[in-house]
Amino acid sequence: MSIDNAPDYELADRLVLTAPEQLRAIADPLRATVLDLPLERAATVAELALAVQRPKSTVAHHVNVLVDAGLVHVVRTRRVRAIDERYYGRTTRMFAVGVIDRPGADPTTVHANALSVAAAEAGSAHAADELRSIVRHARIPAERADELWERVMAIIDEFSATPRSGGTVFGIAAGLYPTDYPTLPDREETQ
Repeated sequence: MSIDNAPDYELADRLVLTAPEQLRAIADPLRATVLDLPLERAATVAELALAVQRPKSTVAHHVNVLVDAGLVHVVRTRRVRAIDERYYGRTTRMFAVGVIDRPGADPTTVHANALSVAAAEAGSAHAADELRSIVRHARIPAERADELWERVMAIIDEFSATPRSGGTVFGIAAGLYPTDYPTLPDREETQ
């Protein structure tokens, strides 16, 4: 996919996260926000702190966790009054959660967190009758679910690459999951 709206620094297209420290890093709501902001452009800790309305020391701690997990890095520096100001950018445009490389790990915890964050963020949009959402159920083979998820991810990639502008930040959430939702019996069973 060609990215028309690249930030002001180079970054890879996708990274599959499998290490526990990477998953812990993105599971924190503040770190997830700090991680999302450099998709627009590289930013200093001061700029990130101003955007999330938190103290610089708090944001610096969270940036360091993201750096240690390999999710952000210094993309350039600028000398300001004898101090090097660091600009941080993401290491990749899209992070995907892969199979966690430790026995007994539960890969659903990060996804559950992402959906709960989306639900919490959507509360005011729901109250203002501005929420667009849908839930559907379908009995389909696992292979078809994989194909559909790839198409959903293509839409997410397109959404992420949309040029940043306007006065409103929109969120998009997606999930594809097996359920115990009831199904009709096969026709042969009813005859």
